[in-house]
Amino acid sequence: MTQQNRKKIRWPVPLAVAAVTAGVGLFAWSSLGTSCSPSAHADETSVAGAAEKVTQAEPVKGEWPQFRGPNRDGISAEKGLLESWPAEGPKEIWRAPVGEGFSGISISGGRAFTMFNRQEAEWLVAFDAATGRELWELRIDSPYTNRFGDGPRSTPTVDGDTVFALGAQGKLFAAEAATGKTIWSRDLVKEFGAGIPTWGISTAPLVDGKLLLLDVGGNSGQSLVALDKTNGKKVWASGKDLAGYSAPIVFDVAGTRQAVFFTGSKLTAVAPLNGEVLWSRSWKTDYDINAAAPIFVPPNRLFISSGYDVGAALFELVSSKNGWEAVEVWKGRNLKNQFSSSVRVGGQIYGFDDSTLKAIDLETGEDLWRHRGFGHGSLIYADGSLIILGEKGKLVLAEATGEAYREKASWQAFSGKCWTLPTLVDGRLFLRDEKEMISLRVAS
Repeated sequence: MTQQNRKKIRWPVPLAVAAVTAGVGLFAWSSLGTSCSPSAHADETSVAGAAEKVTQAEPVKGEWPQFRGPNRDGISAEKGLLESWPAEGPKEIWRAPVGEGFSGISISGGRAFTMFNRQEAEWLVAFDAATGRELWELRIDSPYTNRFGDGPRSTPTVDGDTVFALGAQGKLFAAEAATGKTIWSRDLVKEFGAGIPTWGISTAPLVDGKLLLLDVGGNSGQSLVALDKTNGKKVWASGKDLAGYSAPIVFDVAGTRQAVFFTGSKLTAVAPLNGEVLWSRSWKTDYDINAAAPIFVPPNRLFISSGYDVGAALFELVSSKNGWEAVEVWKGRNLKNQFSSSVRVGGQIYGFDDSTLKAIDLETGEDLWRHRGFGHGSLIYADGSLIILGEKGKLVLAEATGEAYREKASWQAFSGKCWTLPTLVDGRLFLRDEKEMISLRVAS
């Protein structure tokens, strides 16, 4: 199916990397002008959005450097979470204004990075994670607009002193994390023939060693691309599939490194060093919306899910003299991740079946429990609990158990649309909607 003849959507779609939202509409690369340098007034930005109650900022030393956390699985190693919250919610550390978009919040080196539209442009912005003070901004592109929600979808990826940002219209930047100064940039549409998905580019760049891996959806065998992370030069390209909305993951099975991409119509594993296809499985979803991130289940299994009445599946990765194969363990239609990715905790998968939160048995795919009221929400896991953010701003702490849905605390964090998953670092929860970003104390 071409970009021109994709069907008309019938649901509000994805965002933030596992997102699917937004129309297309390309803008000339030359329109970026001199915007490859951070804003000259960035350091003078007012801290009016930070909470007045904070008198001494504790440095943020923990890391959540990419989409879905350190391991791209939505799992935090944080301990000591509060088991309940007061009626007014967790203690607010700071609050800062942001703009339109669904980009996640990455934390590294004491800085918080996210992307949004404002002042007629699409920006990568860095904040002091301890205070909410804006440090710098880097113009990525002209603003991205769409009737299901405006702004960028991709979550920045931080690797050491470099932050990688991918705009909704295919502009890719590598910038100095401390200053926002551009190291290199690429136009994926112009240079690789990237096809912008109907609701905007949502995938998150993946760093593996010296490589930056991307689901580009380009032409002439450039569907999947690896760039040298230091200079942006192409190392390899392979495949002919349309781009998906999902973020790639990488893992080792029986000594073989595999990078898995959930593209517009396939689940494909390649060797990260050279792009050789190891195995592939067809996976068709309406409107080419494969958006939720795959989940690796050690030692050799892989879980995926998509919406639009398709469902989920568990595969076992098997090696033989003929090569690798993904063998289906089970497939069912009772957990349909439209765009929000699930999390695996032990033998359970927790995720959204369209707008219903569910727990299913990983081994069989059968339902364990279900709970409504979050809409198309998102969730992460930490310290025995699920941290859930509903699409209308309701924040919930629930017990991670397959026995039943057990809510421990709840609070209305926002009044606007929330399609960005939470970030948890140093006992602090970072959340955003399309207007504000907040930091909350959720550990003792």
